[in-house]
Amino acid sequence: MKQARTLTDKQLKVVLAHCATRRHAARDRAIVMVSFLAGLRAKEIAALKITDVYGDDGLIRDEFVLNSIQTKGRKARRVFISTKLKRELAVYLKLETPNSHCEALFKSQKGTGFNANTMCQLFLNIYNDCGIDGASSHSGRRSLLTNLAARGVGVRVLAEIAGHSSITITQKYLDVNDEQMRAAVELG
Repeated sequence: MKQARTLTDKQLKVVLAHCATRRHAARDRAIVMVSFLAGLRAKEIAALKITDVYGDDGLIRDEFVLNSIQTKGRKARRVFISTKLKRELAVYLKLETPNSHCEALFKSQKGTGFNANTMCQLFLNIYNDCGIDGASSHSGRRSLLTNLAARGVGVRVLAEIAGHSSITITQKYLDVNDEQMRAAVELG
């Protein structure tokens, strides 16, 4: 099976511009940014509850724990929320006021939470509308890990962020592009 395409910054800007034109613009942008800034899988994004990201104090958390039911490997793991992702979530949650803290963070058009399949389909629809071939719900995840690796983050840290049990799996996620190779040879 072919791996999901990693996106360039320019392609991500196209995706975000497209999200702004969609019926659920704030939701779709927030979903894309959770993928690109936290590296969550579609299943994990679909399973997020408001209480995962919002603390009792009404502030967005610095980190939260995905429980074993929410993850692919059925193993709980911590997810760290960057300052940039906090800003994205704050904008989304200001526009999408939840009725209950037990609710799904992201709701489908039917007003219920997404499941893994409908979340994957949302990503495919967005990427297809943008004309980005080979992109899928895993593109944000792969892009995050690739970008962090290019900035010198060690593979062990990347494996923890991704929730991988093995760095071998994480290494398969990392993409190499012309820009990285140019920068590498300039070091010599």
